[in-house]
Amino acid sequence: MRKIWLLFLIVAGFHTSRAQMPGAGGGRQGRGLGTGQGANMGHFYGKIVDAKTNKGMDGVSVQLIQSKFDTVTRKRRDTVIAGMITGRKGEFSLENLPVFGNFRLKITTIGYATIEQKVAFEMKMPSKDGDMQQALNAVDKDLGNIKLSADAQTLGEVTVTASKPLLQMGVDRKIYNVEKDISATGGTGVDVMKNVPSVQVDIDGNVTLRNSAPTIFVDGRPTSLTLDQIPADAIQSVEIITNPGAKYDASGGTSGILNIVLKKNRKAGYNGNVRAGIDQRGKFNGGGDINVKQGKFNVFANAFYNQRKSISPGTTDRITFDNISASNNLHQSDYNVNKGHFLFGRFGIDYLMDNRNTLSFAGNIVHGSFTPYTNSDLYVDTLYPSGTLSSYTRRISNSNSDFKNHGGLLSYKHTFPRSGEELTADVNYSKGTNTNYNLVNSDIYNVKGDPASLHYFNQQQTGSGTNEYTTGQVDFTNPITEKSKFETGARIAARNISNLNDIYYQVPPDKAFIIQPPLSSLYHYQDRVYAAYVTYSNAIKDFGFNLGLRGESSNYKGNDKTEVKNPAGGLMDSIGYYSNKYPISLFPSVFLSQKLNGDQDLSLNYTRRIDRPNFFQLFPFTDYSDSLNLSRGNPNLKPQFTNSFELAYQKNFKGNNTLLASLYYKNTTDLITRYQSKEKNPLTDSLVYINTYINANSSFVGGLELIGRNTITNWWDITSNINIFTSKISASDSIVTAKQTYSWFGKINNSFKLPRNFSLQITGDYTSKTVLPPGGSANNGGSQGGGRGFGGTVSGNSQGYTKPSGGVDAALKYEFLKAKAASLTLSVSDIFRTRVSDVYTTTEGFTQDAFRRRDPQFFRLQFNWRFGKFDTALFKRKNLKGEMENIQGGMQGGQGPGGGGGGPQN
Repeated sequence: MRKIWLLFLIVAGFHTSRAQMPGAGGGRQGRGLGTGQGANMGHFYGKIVDAKTNKGMDGVSVQLIQSKFDTVTRKRRDTVIAGMITGRKGEFSLENLPVFGNFRLKITTIGYATIEQKVAFEMKMPSKDGDMQQALNAVDKDLGNIKLSADAQTLGEVTVTASKPLLQMGVDRKIYNVEKDISATGGTGVDVMKNVPSVQVDIDGNVTLRNSAPTIFVDGRPTSLTLDQIPADAIQSVEIITNPGAKYDASGGTSGILNIVLKKNRKAGYNGNVRAGIDQRGKFNGGGDINVKQGKFNVFANAFYNQRKSISPGTTDRITFDNISASNNLHQSDYNVNKGHFLFGRFGIDYLMDNRNTLSFAGNIVHGSFTPYTNSDLYVDTLYPSGTLSSYTRRISNSNSDFKNHGGLLSYKHTFPRSGEELTADVNYSKGTNTNYNLVNSDIYNVKGDPASLHYFNQQQTGSGTNEYTTGQVDFTNPITEKSKFETGARIAARNISNLNDIYYQVPPDKAFIIQPPLSSLYHYQDRVYAAYVTYSNAIKDFGFNLGLRGESSNYKGNDKTEVKNPAGGLMDSIGYYSNKYPISLFPSVFLSQKLNGDQDLSLNYTRRIDRPNFFQLFPFTDYSDSLNLSRGNPNLKPQFTNSFELAYQKNFKGNNTLLASLYYKNTTDLITRYQSKEKNPLTDSLVYINTYINANSSFVGGLELIGRNTITNWWDITSNINIFTSKISASDSIVTAKQTYSWFGKINNSFKLPRNFSLQITGDYTSKTVLPPGGSANNGGSQGGGRGFGGTVSGNSQGYTKPSGGVDAALKYEFLKAKAASLTLSVSDIFRTRVSDVYTTTEGFTQDAFRRRDPQFFRLQFNWRFGKFDTALFKRKNLKGEMENIQGGMQGGQGPGGGGGGPQN
């Protein structure tokens, strides 16, 4: 009985208002009848067919009967609570039904035998925390094709017990419910990730999962959106899959998948909310969303506008002891301010063609503009054999970045009469464009403080880029028996990237800017990935297994146009072409699970995955825009392959307490890692350091992760996470790598239910000394840190580490109006000003320590009001495979140049 009441509370929680459902139910054809009761959200549907022809039958009477207690006669009597007459296709749909109780479905028509069969909703407690989709599908049941025979044979009663296969919360996946995260209200996807278990976020919004860059999806599909372009209030949940199997895209081998599921159709009917907020710097945000379901159409839309101003001071100390030019000590102080705004819009429509076919479309638009500037003071003491020369540079960098992102998803879903059998297909397209302008003015004193030694160096950089990504895929699920299932699918992904980058010098400042052809570049790149998979799962008593195999083939090609010195004099065009094709690679996966004593689960899994070099890692252009931080990609990079093993144990205790322990080990060959080399500057012929990428021999990552959820009292819940790990990179003797280090990361989230409709959330995190992620972290795509010079984000490499850092955030929420429809939330981040970026890098030529902080003790006030009614009729119609189950496609962590560089900062 306790479980029934708990389930009732879970289902009732989906109401956006506590109004009862309308009584005029019936089918979609409008010829039915119904009743209105509390918790009337059930839905039976199916199709009446002729037993011989298997064609739909028109004019068949379908009635749903329930035995009720008559208060007058004080006896139970049968009552028709819903009914309709089928249309020409033979379909019936009975909505707004009570979710508890037993029913009889009575089907009659002239010349055919009457059929009566028992039907009921399988209202069971969700097996795992967060498995709300199970409750939704339990009250939305397809009764299949019901056959009517023309003879007088009396058919026996049949009890319908089938239910659609559901997404489970288990040891292979964690689902983070963003709606319960009050601290992220009014923020962006970066703010959400700060509280997601297993995920680390630095002060610039760079995301890592178990100290590696994850592959990031939106609604299970590739996109050129970045985390800081997605409003937190538009996110329904985040799925964390640390070791994806053959069903999922094979990219992202060293880490896993973070799938951002956007809000839509979670509250079908008509419903929505309006929100607005302001932060301590007077920057405004506002938006809302609406969902309307009428007849065979469901329409949803949301919009969000956000203004941001981020301040990030920092210092850098660098000692150069190589004799490329001369040994020197540099101290740099930066003050970076990034101001701007962005607009996020989304629209979608679902067409319910009939009971088993749904066509859906969704599109999104993101526009933004940011104007960061950085003031830098550089002090250099250059050490020569004959003495010391000091210099001072005052540098001002002003930038402007505009980005646009447009995308659309067209999907189709067909469900078969047999429960769980379905066919889905979709096509996804996204295109991002950006334009960037940067002007750097440098006042250089060769002798510190001596005006006579002053000279100027001014540099201008303009750039633009596009990033197009298209995927198409089809998936089929066939439940062979109640416990076994066969799945297969195919996918194609195509990416096209172009980038223009021009650099101009002005010397002296009274002359026009002159383009520097050897430092400028026009670049085009495209890649293709073809994939297919097959999986089979089954269970024998308490032992379950899932076996899968995925095949992928890929190729890429690109060209880079620059101008170089002509031996005969002047300049000439130089066009570099490169390409690579990879044959079919196989990616097996094995998942084994064993239930122990009912409240314990043990699982062991193995997968093989791949990381292909992304655009920035392949881009052969050398960026000379900052003479002290030169960078270039390597078009000769090979993919890296990872074999992953994970052993997990889950224990459910009394009182809603859960422990999940995971041991993991990943071995990677041909690891893509950062590396610094010495080369000549084509303009000055001087030797300089170039930050680039290479394939190291191999690496391994191993660790123990513990995640716990504990209910201390009925008003205090704690979610805690600790990850203890180590890693080691093996490279050739000529490459300096960081030593193997043991590190740990911890995160705790406290949720308090206070009196008078108040709730409080306090979160904290801490990261110990950690070797930098080999390939860099998953950048959120925004303008970073100091922008130029040493104030910016230092990409991960095998030659450095981050020093310990951590912080505490809090949020207080007050709910008011009827059914708590409105709320005010006050949040503050980095309460004790302890969250910093402190990165130490060492190479054969220099050591460097870069320290920065961003927006400490930052306050934000947010208002939210929700409205509407609730109906579950839509959930089984829509192709949610890309959103909640079948995560396919992907992008390599960060973004291409068209992904909208210059997004908001947090």
